[in-house]
Order: sequence, then C-alpha cells, then structure tokens
Amino acid sequence: MSPLASEIRERLAAVRARIAAAAQRANRDPEEVRVLAVSKTFPASTILATVEAGLFQFGENRVQEAARKVPPVRDASPHALEFHLIGSLQRNKARRAAELFDVIQSVDRPELARSLNRAAAELGRRLQVMIQVNIDAETQKGGVEPSAAPSLAELIGVLPQLDATGLMAIPAAQPNAEIARKSFSRLRRLHEQLKLDHPGLRELSMGMSADFEVAIEEGATWIRIGTGLFGPRTP
Repeated sequence: MSPLASEIRERLAAVRARIAAAAQRANRDPEEVRVLAVSKTFPASTILATVEAGLFQFGENRVQEAARKVPPVRDASPHALEFHLIGSLQRNKARRAAELFDVIQSVDRPELARSLNRAAAELGRRLQVMIQVNIDAETQKGGVEPSAAPSLAELIGVLPQLDATGLMAIPAAQPNAEIARKSFSRLRRLHEQLKLDHPGLRELSMGMSADFEVAIEEGATWIRIGTGLFGPRTP
C-alpha cells in the first residue's frame, strides 16, 4: 500500500469510529451511514489512493474537472466506483454530467430535471438524482426552497429516466457544529414528510468534515468528507 493510501486509510478509520459513536448516540446502525469522499481539487492519484485505502464513492463539484479525472480513474481502478455530482449544475452541461456521474445530488429546479431526463434517455440509462434543498434560504447557494420541494419531487417522479433517491443540503456555515443542528433537523423533517408520498426518497445527504456527527444524529445517510480524509485544500 502506498504511503498516501495508508494515511487516508488511517483517517478513514478515525472518521468511521466517529460515525459509530454518533450513530450509537442516536440509536442508529452505523452501517446506515456512508462516506462520500469529496475529491474536488485533488488529482486522480489521490482518488486512486483512496480506492487503495478501501473507499469507492466520490463527490465532485464541477463537471469540467470531473471530465478530466473520472474516466481515467475508472479505467485504472480494479473496483467499481461511484461518482456523485455535489456542485451546482448548468443545464448546458446536463448531458456530460449524465455521462460522468452515477448520482446527481444537486437537482434543484424543474428545467434541470427535464434536461437530465432527456440526456439520460439519449444515453440509454437511468440516472439517480437527489433534490438539493436550500435549507437556510441563502441567496448565494443553489437548492430548491423547502416549500417547493414537494412539487419538484412530483415532477421527478414522472420523468422515466430519473430515480429520485433522497434529499441533499449544504447548511449555512457555522462556528460550532451544534448550531447547525436546527438546519439538519429541518431537512430531516422535510425528508420524513416527502417520504410519505415518495418512499423511494431513502437517502439524506448532509454533514461535512466539521459537522457530520450532528448530521448523523439528525438522520444523515450520506456524509460528505473532504478535509477529514485528505487534509486542507491548497488555495
């Protein structure tokens, strides 16, 4: 195992120990929580070292960056990998995103959902998507307003090439993880409401390196970890 892979494996073990502790506090099975390695800005070699360390799910923010990294990484990996788009997506990049990614976590408007459905149809595939919710009403962030999430879920439900699997949110940055609990709780309640009519919405993607334990306590099934695995990004 390479030195980088060993370092990532140690960090992953520490993250998983914290996942287990948070799940225990919430009376949850830690196996319900999966780690998405946020590999944005890191090279393909780091992704492959992470695969060597035993983690196969990755999150990227930009289609253009992913287009350079994802195909060669898939070709070089001995394992089946799963790539999620977690950044905002423009409609004119929908087809390329549908080619590159297994899951689009950032669907936040009807026009984008329709574009992805057309792209997936042209490619002959079904595409998993999540509905991104702007849970703290931040004007600079993407995401559907919570009140509009039910109608977006209804639309995606009739688009034949899309499978809506859950909700995603990026709450407002807080100086203390505990402050984010209210945001995570609001998303969990919305998730519970939507699942009554859309039982396929199983997943709840929320929580990052600084606050994932609180997110798990509030019901996260996917946590997005970058710094916790790879260390600080170079500006």
